[in-house]
Amino acid sequence: MATKKEKAPSMIETFQEFKETKNIDRTTLVSVLEESFRNVIAKMFGSDENYDVIVNPDKGDFEIHRNRIVVADGEVVDQNKEISLSEAQKIEPDYEIGEEVSEEVDFQKFGRRAILNLRQTLASKILELEHDSLYNKYKDKVGQIVSAEVYQMWKREVLLIDDEGNELHLPKAEQIPADNYHKGETVRAIVKEVQNENNNPRIILSRTSPLFLERMLEAEVPEIQDGLITIRRIARMPGERAKVAVESYDDRIDPVGACVGVKGSRVHGIVREMCNENIDVINYSSNMQLFIQRALSPAKVTSITLNPEEHKAEVYLQPEEVSLAIGKGGLNIKLASMLTEYTIDVFRVVNENEADEDIYLDEFADEIDQWIIDSIKAIGLDTAKQVLNAPREMLIEKADLEEETVDHVLEVLNAEFE
Repeated sequence: MATKKEKAPSMIETFQEFKETKNIDRTTLVSVLEESFRNVIAKMFGSDENYDVIVNPDKGDFEIHRNRIVVADGEVVDQNKEISLSEAQKIEPDYEIGEEVSEEVDFQKFGRRAILNLRQTLASKILELEHDSLYNKYKDKVGQIVSAEVYQMWKREVLLIDDEGNELHLPKAEQIPADNYHKGETVRAIVKEVQNENNNPRIILSRTSPLFLERMLEAEVPEIQDGLITIRRIARMPGERAKVAVESYDDRIDPVGACVGVKGSRVHGIVREMCNENIDVINYSSNMQLFIQRALSPAKVTSITLNPEEHKAEVYLQPEEVSLAIGKGGLNIKLASMLTEYTIDVFRVVNENEADEDIYLDEFADEIDQWIIDSIKAIGLDTAKQVLNAPREMLIEKADLEEETVDHVLEVLNAEFE
């Protein structure tokens, strides 16, 4: 049978392997080893108080000593904590009643079950340490960009592996719609959150967060890194378009020009990373009318009426500017609303002569169902000219009408004025 001294080094080597693969320092592992021994001893004898566990990582061995009190022969109650005088004197002839006897214990004599228990306890504690290490590492990286390798692709998420072998998760909802992943490729994303249910860390990444674009801009624009330019707000429709409001506290610096770069050189790389997401950079202003006007670029605004209490804005434009303000699929006005945090309603400018010739919607009840008229009036449009001057998309979304219904209404109203 192998002796303790022969068996111990292989066990220590096992812990050394854990250190190398799990990135846990040796001091911590020694502490875990001692605690694991004590847990096994406590399970076997009900207490580990009278045991000394000594781990020597330099020599690659360990020692366990049991301390027992000498009692008179025939008076031993707890063999784990007491030893009879005659048995003690076999160890050292001069032991007396009341003295403490310390003797080295061969752990393997505790039996196979104890050794398996030790290994299971140690493995459990190592896993717990690994989880703690992973959680502590990534909780401080929330909001930062990380790079990881694609390991596996599923319908609902992509599994990535960092350079230490840790698993990172990129859910479908956090992926840019045009993203196309291949196993082994490197992907950049921000750490969105670190979940830690039942001490089982789950690292969630995101490529759709506005913060991802912000961090990319910080990396590409030295003036942002130096604090000369501040990113005040970002609105994104991932993979399609984004608006970024920037501000400079130095009049000599053009914040928009600095962020875009010569011929767009500074945003080109970001646009490619974002799957050709168009990035509009505008000057921030605390003057909300001016800020909304800039946010609706490239459209030129004629006038704006604000309702600050309800965070609503009525924007009036020349007819040829309305489609620019709304953008394809309503994208421009949606981003402008997200950026300014105002609900923006767009209206065509109507001259006085046209206004005088207006007709109330109720007069069209013979051609348009009354419930449709009521739906349109509910959003503040009472006359034919008001409806004709409102964007088609607004009638569809705000009045909650089908496209065919809106087109029929517009056809009827237009016919009246032709």
